[in-house]
Amino acid sequence: MQQGDGQETQVTWDDQQNINKFGRLNNKFHELEDEIKAKKDMAENLEDAGNELILTDEEEVRYLIGEVFSHMPKDDVESRLEAMKEENEAELQQLEEEKKAVLIQMAELKTILYSKFNDSINLEEE
Repeated sequence: MQQGDGQETQVTWDDQQNINKFGRLNNKFHELEDEIKAKKDMAENLEDAGNELILTDEEEVRYLIGEVFSHMPKDDVESRLEAMKEENEAELQQLEEEKKAVLIQMAELKTILYSKFNDSINLEEE
């Protein structure tokens, strides 16, 4: 591999492993971002459903279970929505923590790889 000043830098097996690990972490980062976006969308939908439930005057409401609507008492639906919100929030928090850990590992690998290869390697996204 040639650096900007014309000198060749030898790529060792460990260097290649670090580059590969960075690539896997970058893919994992993007997957986590997609999952986080989906969880945030789910949180919005659950919040909207809760707001609509508050506005209804009926004691029984339709609740989607799988592919079938079932009539359920409003209180039961409210408790199910709250449980779903809590579960979604816990999953979202776990995904955010995992994303932070991936970013830390990526930063460490960037430091190692840029210190050896300088501007001969580009780890930044466009």
